[in-house]
Amino acid sequence: MKTSIPQFARLVLAAAAATACAGAAAQGTPIKVGVVTPLSGTYAGIGQQVKWGLDLAAAQINAAGGVMGRKLELVYEDEEANPAVATQKAEKLFQVGKVDFLTGTVNSGSTLAVGQVAERNDRLIATTVSFADSITADKCSPNVFRVNARAGMQSAALAEWVAKDKPSANVFYLGPDYEMGRSTVAAFKSAAEGKGAKTVGEVFAPLDNKDYSPFFGQIRAARPAVIYTSVAGNDTVRLFTQMAEFGVNRGVQIVGASGTVTSQNLAAIGKAADGFVTGVGYSPTIDLPENRKFVADFEAANKAKPDLYGADSYGVLFFYKAAVEKAGSTETAKVRDAMRGLQWATPQGQKTLRAGDHQAMQDMYAVRVNGGAFGIVGKVPAAAAIGPDRCEKF
Repeated sequence: MKTSIPQFARLVLAAAAATACAGAAAQGTPIKVGVVTPLSGTYAGIGQQVKWGLDLAAAQINAAGGVMGRKLELVYEDEEANPAVATQKAEKLFQVGKVDFLTGTVNSGSTLAVGQVAERNDRLIATTVSFADSITADKCSPNVFRVNARAGMQSAALAEWVAKDKPSANVFYLGPDYEMGRSTVAAFKSAAEGKGAKTVGEVFAPLDNKDYSPFFGQIRAARPAVIYTSVAGNDTVRLFTQMAEFGVNRGVQIVGASGTVTSQNLAAIGKAADGFVTGVGYSPTIDLPENRKFVADFEAANKAKPDLYGADSYGVLFFYKAAVEKAGSTETAKVRDAMRGLQWATPQGQKTLRAGDHQAMQDMYAVRVNGGAFGIVGKVPAAAAIGPDRCEKF
């Protein structure tokens, strides 16, 4: 039996109305962003900065009308800085929470593992914290982006400062025994040796190590002029306190990764942190109007200063917003294409996401702790710091 033209027209109109209603409903629903970050354990202080930065950015974006008229909704899960836990929580957020995008991972092993979960679920993730060069190099993924500086970029700024202040120095390395620790040590060793430094020894301690004194004999025997470390969180407090107690830091320049001494653990370390120098992609003292506003907003919201984790976590939501608006969609393939080569505004100034390996380009700084505060003592431009694109997987 043939459908009459009027009846067919009514069916077409009904279908169009249903589609319009569905589109309107979609416009009214929030865009869900999953956050898998350590809210307990050794790296809980880092997770706190991640949360503060994300919460502030989401509030500001939503107050300004959201992303294409849709609010951002953050859904948190505690990864405990454990890759096995992180993958379970990420799977839950993708499958049950139906999040559109995921961020927050701190442990580099967690970021690598969650990247594989993202690929299986056809979703995108961006880390704002993890340093391991491999994330955007030999273990790169088409679904993984990094908006923070990787280990090699931090090392470029720090190695340049060491070469000027301690030329041809003997350097001893002490890192945490996992992906990030070994990657940061390898990155700085390569950069420092390239500028004339000499390696005199290295050791790797377990994560959440309670006693570093068994390593001190080996350090003393090596007679270093510089000690480099990439321990982080509460481990830094224990290491620096024990080095001061045993006099290991006496007459030695202590340098390290950008996550070693931060605003989160600086007060607990106290005077033992004075003189410490690191290479970073962010400092509250960066003299830019965007940064001054961000620091004021952050302090007003959280009664604490931002560190690199808070700043880059704040910036990642503006990165995602810019990509979605450029794509005109939250569909993975379209947003992924929009993210490649994207430029966006951050507290550090404008960043560019390198299209090939998904690594953010940004100026890098050497900063020194003095009297419980960080001060900038050197700078390396983004193009000189980032190094070559070594991703060959896509």
